[in-house]
Amino acid sequence: MTYNALPWVEQCLESVRGVETVVVDHGSSDGTAGFVRERFPEVDVVEEENRGLAFGWNTGIARTHGRYVLLLNADAWLDDRALDALVAYADAHPRAAVVAPRLRYPDGRLQRSVRGFPTLWRIATEYLFLRKLAPRTRALNAFYAGGFDHDRDLAVEWIMGAVWLVRRAAIDEVGPADDGFFLFSEETDWAYRFRKAGWELRFFPGAGATHVYGASHQGRMLAENVKGQLRFLEKHRGSGYARRARWILVAGLLLRRKRDVVRAL
Repeated sequence: MTYNALPWVEQCLESVRGVETVVVDHGSSDGTAGFVRERFPEVDVVEEENRGLAFGWNTGIARTHGRYVLLLNADAWLDDRALDALVAYADAHPRAAVVAPRLRYPDGRLQRSVRGFPTLWRIATEYLFLRKLAPRTRALNAFYAGGFDHDRDLAVEWIMGAVWLVRRAAIDEVGPADDGFFLFSEETDWAYRFRKAGWELRFFPGAGATHVYGASHQGRMLAENVKGQLRFLEKHRGSGYARRARWILVAGLLLRRKRDVVRAL
């Protein structure tokens, strides 16, 4: 899916050239859709109303036909032969609904992409700054998988959705991404549903990719992030659990002096 992705989309699409590719553009105003049509005439470009990332994923998936679907952010690109490596790994792990590569920032630094599902405690460790006491421990930083070794291939709770190889059979079983999430928590929800149905999500450092991180929203959508977490908790833990989480989030946002975000909740 693209939205004003002109600075990165060429490198992104070059990294998967030769593979059936769909670009779903959600109202770019920088000429992204036109550029893709001119530079990559073999790519299927779909322009639609911006109804969120999951909605765009579902549009693109419906127009593809392979055993696997690669969900690739417009601000991310694969290393050479990374797609082949992801597919081979998925073939060797038939219960993997999702396989994700090791990510790096454009300057080459590791981008920590493994996550834990949100809980009251994990939200408290993040928003009340507790994780800063011991950021590399699971006890105080399980949400960001503190202490996780990004050099090992393992089954994990969920993985940041910048680059996901998704097994179509798993999608057919659990259903499409929930497009009630606009930009955040859609991959968290999908991962939770995959795992609940008995599938795995696997981190595979034998394949690599570069991810700009946050390029589409530039960190300006904290309110959407918080709303996504609350929606996830209400959907999977119940309204009472979500209300308790909201109080923790409000306290944390006030500590951060984010009163505008509190008002948006």
